[in-house]
Amino acid sequence: MNLKKREAFLLSVFLCLFAVVASANDEDDMAAMQKQLNREVTEKPFSAGDMAKIDAYVADAMKKNLKPIEKPPATWNWQPGYTCNSIFGFGWRAYGDCLHYHRYYGHYWW
Repeated sequence: MNLKKREAFLLSVFLCLFAVVASANDEDDMAAMQKQLNREVTEKPFSAGDMAKIDAYVADAMKKNLKPIEKPPATWNWQPGYTCNSIFGFGWRAYGDCLHYHRYYGHYWW
């Protein structure tokens, strides 16, 4: 009986050591993957979008004398004092529509 307890104890110690070593390897692997991801991200210049395309979209609409949308959709939650940068998170179409309105009328939505 004493031998079985000793074997169980040694087995549990071995499993704990194995778990610690495996965990250390996982942490090393995770650190290596994070370093590679950071390197890949910093190698490319960040651009949230192509402002030239937005400017072309607005210039084309102005050239065609297209009226912008009269008021922003309710989903944009437009508030007094907002600018086009305030709705940038709604996408390039929303941002372009806002710029079109601002350039057409000279002010933002009320």
